[in-house]
Amino acid sequence: MAVLLALYIALVGQRAWLLLVSGQPVAIAMGAALVVLPLIAAWALWRELWFGIRAQQLGVRLEEDGALPADEVVVRPSGRVLREEGEAVFPRYRADVEEHPDDWRAWYRLGLAYDAAGDRRRAREAVRAAIRLESAERSASSGR
Repeated sequence: MAVLLALYIALVGQRAWLLLVSGQPVAIAMGAALVVLPLIAAWALWRELWFGIRAQQLGVRLEEDGALPADEVVVRPSGRVLREEGEAVFPRYRADVEEHPDDWRAWYRLGLAYDAAGDRRRAREAVRAAIRLESAERSASSGR
């Protein structure tokens, strides 16, 4: 999808440029409007890629620390957790976040639990919270 979006950005950007240099007022106005679309798409692409990179970095850190969830859950042949299994382990991770709201590790594990339970929107929100908390923790420790 990222490659397709990059291709879209390039093609729309090219069309915008051609309209801008056409010399016709209506075409110039359309070209100016088309400049906005690739900028928004590039921003969205960057944001999603950066989220993936940061989430992966936190996952690696947790794995290195041996702090990833070690729950034994039943998975489908595809590797996805059965929804009932994910929902069964969810309350423990939610309680951990309530007990330690400033711990990025707890938020990351909650994101994994949300994902296992099939709630992708909340999973992303929890991982975003983990990223914010870890960045703040890193900034605080480097500022000392």
